[in-house]
Amino acid sequence: MSETAATLAVEPRESARLVRRVPLTAPTWRWEPSERWLRGWVGELAVVDSRRPILVWEPDAKVPEYGFPLADVRTDLLVPGEPPAAAYYRPRLPARRWFDLVVGERRIPSAAWTWDVDELDGFLAVTWFPGVLDRWTEEEDRVFAHPRDPRNRVDALSSTRHVVVRDGNRVLADSRHPVIVYETGLPARYYLPAEDVDLSALTEIDGWSKCPYKGEASRYWATADRPDREIAWSYPAPLPVIAPIAGRIAFYSERLDITVDGVAVAGRRAGRP
Repeated sequence: MSETAATLAVEPRESARLVRRVPLTAPTWRWEPSERWLRGWVGELAVVDSRRPILVWEPDAKVPEYGFPLADVRTDLLVPGEPPAAAYYRPRLPARRWFDLVVGERRIPSAAWTWDVDELDGFLAVTWFPGVLDRWTEEEDRVFAHPRDPRNRVDALSSTRHVVVRDGNRVLADSRHPVIVYETGLPARYYLPAEDVDLSALTEIDGWSKCPYKGEASRYWATADRPDREIAWSYPAPLPVIAPIAGRIAFYSERLDITVDGVAVAGRRAGRP
């Protein structure tokens, strides 16, 4: 057993195998077991291979992290490390320990951590931040960006609502054939046919984002006079469960004026689609 594995050799506490939704100290943590088969890969090596993970919601977190029993992680490849510099790359509260992952000549810093919560002793978190591990799979399907929340729902519904998108006095889109995406905790997004969008008013820009529910948004647009202001995006090849949005264009209601059946859509803080 490696020094790191020996340091981590604590059996998962019984309470962590059960659903936990009550306050520990302050603030509130919760976790619950999952039956999904999770694997995290570096090249063709599964450094995580678990059929008994738990989902852990850190205080005030919208999305969970997975916790893995130590026996399901290649702890022999872990060495003590330091917290990552980027705030968005770390857990919301300080971790008890950080570990780097060493595979052959490759050292991946800040790849795993343990929570500073006694009830979660015996579990490791391994980051899903893009570019750390090479890929993650649930069963045989690839997933990315962050773990899926079992209580998060994403529906793509065809509609005949009248959607108009304006940038000041200019109409960028006018459609009666939107597909509306309703996602738990996020504003409704209106995906419009490309033929209902004034593409002459838009300039395609570099950009991409990934969503574990929708796939990869790989086309983005701005206006010619504001090339730094990202206002629209599209998923050319979304995941099958959200297939109706393929090739359609959606706009940020936070940055433009959008009306639906003549009623203004309230803008909210901008974020990735």
